[in-house]
Amino acid sequence: MTALSWTAGPVADAEAMRHSLVDAESFGAIFDQYFGEIHRYVAQRLGEEHAEDIVAETFLTAFRKRERYDAERATVRAWLYGIATNLIGKHRRVETRRLRALGRYGPEAAAPGPEERVAVQVSAESLRPELTAAVAALDRRDRDVLLLVALAGLSHEEIATALDIPYGTVGSRLSRARRKLRAALGGSNPMRDDEEAGDGRA
Repeated sequence: MTALSWTAGPVADAEAMRHSLVDAESFGAIFDQYFGEIHRYVAQRLGEEHAEDIVAETFLTAFRKRERYDAERATVRAWLYGIATNLIGKHRRVETRRLRALGRYGPEAAAPGPEERVAVQVSAESLRPELTAAVAALDRRDRDVLLLVALAGLSHEEIATALDIPYGTVGSRLSRARRKLRAALGGSNPMRDDEEAGDGRA
């Protein structure tokens, strides 16, 4: 690989992408930096057994489309999450079945191995059965936005660019998803963001 001074960050990521257009092996810096993060996200949504193929396809798609990447529209990180989320959408039946199984039996029954127990975590704690059932019942588009916040920690702006939707749509989908979760969980919402936590809303 051609020598390239690179440390993680939006500006450096964009430079690495530009450099990869003349030196394809430079894309390896992006792969090395974000593979683990994207893999955790996909595994949490689809399970370890599906994650490897989806993540490989995510980075292959990113490599093939790197000429189309626009640093003015999205960070590399958000762009990769967008690709991964679109690919997850093609396996929405797998995700729904998995969530429903977790809702019926809990993480131990549906995920006996240690890697799988990690993969069913949202933020710092495992999904409770009633929460997984509520997430499974969400519209896929609302679920995508909710889990990009809960699992990936993306901002509203990053989600808007990742999914190529208006900024306001992110807020409306997230609000709708949280409202449905609150109803399913008897008024509590374990996926509230900092703004909601700060102003006292559930």
